[in-house]
Amino acid sequence: MTSRRARRGAAILALCLASVSATGCGPFTGDAARGTGPASAATSPVAAATPVVMFLGDSYTVGERGSLPEYTYAAATARLLGWQVILAGRGGTGFVAGGRPRQPFGVLYESQLGWRPAPDMLVVSGGHNDWHHPPDQVARAAQDVLERARKRWPSTRLAFVGPMWGDQSPPAAALAVRDALRGVAGRLGVPFIDPIAGRWITGNRLQGTGNAPRFIQRDGVHPTPEGHRYLATRLAEDIRRLGLAHPSAKP
Repeated sequence: MTSRRARRGAAILALCLASVSATGCGPFTGDAARGTGPASAATSPVAAATPVVMFLGDSYTVGERGSLPEYTYAAATARLLGWQVILAGRGGTGFVAGGRPRQPFGVLYESQLGWRPAPDMLVVSGGHNDWHHPPDQVARAAQDVLERARKRWPSTRLAFVGPMWGDQSPPAAALAVRDALRGVAGRLGVPFIDPIAGRWITGNRLQGTGNAPRFIQRDGVHPTPEGHRYLATRLAEDIRRLGLAHPSAKP
């Protein structure tokens, strides 16, 4: 086992053990995930310097229908890195894809996040549901969201997570959207994290190969609870690599 795999395994174990005291190593509960419940307040009071991080994303970030945000990689990442987290978005959405009702990320940013006090960091994570749309259209919409957030919260740090996929072979159209989003991040100087290039998910669940059978549900798209915890360790690795594990608003 490589040192990186060892660290990742230790992180998953630490996350699981941390959840034992509150949840028996089961799904994350709402109050525990947000750090607002009585037990959380009694055992781990929030320091004034704790970073406030907002996520904007699709069902990977907020949970698919029938699940809760407390299950997702975003909440798990916040636990690993000691953040106060606010999760926003909706399943089926993207920069152009609007879900039902039609509310793409630009609309969701305004209704769920934009009116709040500025966080220390905003993580925009998406593109999976945009692969049926022209990449240049998706890029324009993504740039609008990032520029709007930067204008409204000039001191807030930004991070951009590209599309996540349920196997290691996304269609060419999905890769084109990913490339377009990476280009937007480069033009705006926003750190870009690429789960596809990083091979967060390997193999194929239906074929029984790679890590997909363990981390992806039967639908071939959404992570299992264990998969979300695993994705959190991968994101936390990249966040640390970028020097953003302890974000603070820029002066």
